[in-house]
Amino acid sequence: MRVVWLCLGLVCVVLGMVGVAVPLLPTVPFMLLAAFFFARSSERMHNWLLCHPHFGPAIVNWQQKGAISRNAKKLATASIAVVFFISIALGLRPVLLAIQGLVLGCVLIFLWTRPND
Repeated sequence: MRVVWLCLGLVCVVLGMVGVAVPLLPTVPFMLLAAFFFARSSERMHNWLLCHPHFGPAIVNWQQKGAISRNAKKLATASIAVVFFISIALGLRPVLLAIQGLVLGCVLIFLWTRPND
């Protein structure tokens, strides 16, 4: 089972790295999943991820305090707004815009009700 956890962790790291370059693909959730999977499969990989200069602090803050940095919240909010306005510009049907708006609104509520690190 450890091999499965390790493979899932590696897939999440790859997706997270792709998310750094692709604006609509989230990075931090994949890194949080990778930390979860590595904690169950490889102490070395788990420690590497927690000590990573870019991803480590966000993961540690989430694991210890359930906290998200204010800058990450602002960036996520801006990204969500851009995605929603692109959907409007593409002329999506109103029912799809309503569903998307509801889901994105719920994401924003969750995001902004987490403590700041």
